[in-house]
Amino acid sequence: MSKLIYAINLTIDGCCDHTSMVPDDEIMAYHTQLLREAGLLVYGRRTYELMVPYWPEAAQDPTSTHAEKAFADVFNTIGRLVFSRSIDRTDDEQTRFVRTDPAAEIARLKQVPGKDMLIGGVSLPARLMELGLIDEYHFVVHPVLAGAGRRLFDGVSLPERLQLRLVESKIFKSGAVALRYTNL
Repeated sequence: MSKLIYAINLTIDGCCDHTSMVPDDEIMAYHTQLLREAGLLVYGRRTYELMVPYWPEAAQDPTSTHAEKAFADVFNTIGRLVFSRSIDRTDDEQTRFVRTDPAAEIARLKQVPGKDMLIGGVSLPARLMELGLIDEYHFVVHPVLAGAGRRLFDGVSLPERLQLRLVESKIFKSGAVALRYTNL
């Protein structure tokens, strides 16, 4: 049975706009390891359009750092499932677009043996969290106060309080902290 793991970077004040923080090489290595353990990346359209073509191009870009290239190389080997009502095809052979209900598709995929699924973004994970489909949460909290921007979990309406258990933490040299939680 596969787990659905939500991973995201955010600021101390909960901003999850990717322009508010810049992961250093150590944090990039942490995210690269998460990718290595995943069998499928799950995105909504907006997150997909941030990730592709950026990471496939970064793998070929001579100005990319070693850590960026390592992330890009792993990213380019993993299948992607994208939930979108507005786009349904791409030249990217690693990507499959789905117009069906995300909850039903994720519930089905969780029953398939294999590596875990890694989900990113904000809107799609929020919907799946409301339905109790996320098994683990990986937050990297950066030592930044953004002051403005999209906040993680704004507008999320849980049917009941969700109690999590901290199972791992890591402090990076930059002062960022990785926190890994599971459902109780």
